[in-house]
Amino acid sequence: MEYRDTDPRGPTHSSEPSWPTVIATTLRLWLERHPIVVGGTTIRLWPLPARKIFATCAVAAGLLLVGAGGAGLVMARHHAAPQWQAVPADPIPAPVGPIAAIARPQAAAGVPLPVGLTIPAIGVQTSLVHLGVTAAGTLQVPSSTAVAGWFTGGARPGAIGPAVIAGHIDSHVGPGIFFRLSQLRPGDRVYVRRADGSLVLFRITSVQTYAKDHFPTEAVYGPTPDAELRLITCGGIFDPKLGSYLSNVVAYAVQVS
Repeated sequence: MEYRDTDPRGPTHSSEPSWPTVIATTLRLWLERHPIVVGGTTIRLWPLPARKIFATCAVAAGLLLVGAGGAGLVMARHHAAPQWQAVPADPIPAPVGPIAAIARPQAAAGVPLPVGLTIPAIGVQTSLVHLGVTAAGTLQVPSSTAVAGWFTGGARPGAIGPAVIAGHIDSHVGPGIFFRLSQLRPGDRVYVRRADGSLVLFRITSVQTYAKDHFPTEAVYGPTPDAELRLITCGGIFDPKLGSYLSNVVAYAVQVS
C-alpha cells in the first residue's frame, strides 16, 4: 500500500522545493535562532525589512554557488593531480671501465658494514640493503621503496673513498625513502649506523640534479682523498611515456666524525 501524507490545506505536491526556497528557509531559521547581543542589547537579524529579504537571499545563494564552484574546482584539481608512479626499474649509472676498478673497496679491512641510515633534516630512518650492478651495467635499486641500499662495489662508510647509498623517490602507493632528498642543504647531517653499533657522521656539502644521459660517473664513483658519501635517487621531470624520471639527484657529503 502506498503511503501519502496529505495536507488538509490542499493537494500534495511531489516536486522538491526549489533551491532559492531552501536557501531562504535555511537562512531565516538560522537568523531567528542566532540573535546578536551588543552591550546587553539583543539584536535579532530576523525578521528583516521586506526590502532586504531578497538581497539577503541573493547573497546567500551567491555564496553557496561560489562555494560549490570552489569545491568542484578542488575536486577537479584532485582528480587531475598526477598519481604516484612506480619506478622500480629506473636505472642509475654504475661505475664502468677504469672507474669500476677505482671504485672497488680499498682497505675495507676493519671498517664495519653499514646497516642503517638516518637523515634528520628530511625525516629518513631506514635499514640498508646491499646493492650490486645489474646485467645491464646499472646500479641495482632496492626491491622496496621503503628502504635504501648501500652499493657494495664502493667504499664502506667511514673508509677512504665515496660510499654510495641509493633509494627510490616514490612509487604507485606514495613517497619513497628518498622522496625529499633534493631538499637537503649544505650543513645537514647524515648518520650511518654500522654493524658494530658505531655511527659515522657526514655533513652535506652540495645537492645536484643531473640529466640521466649526463650522469657524472667519475665525480660520483671516482677516488676521493677522504671518507665521503653519495646519496642517489631519481628526480626532475617524470616522463609517463618512458615510465621514469629524466634526471638523478645526488647529495654529496663528507665525513665529520
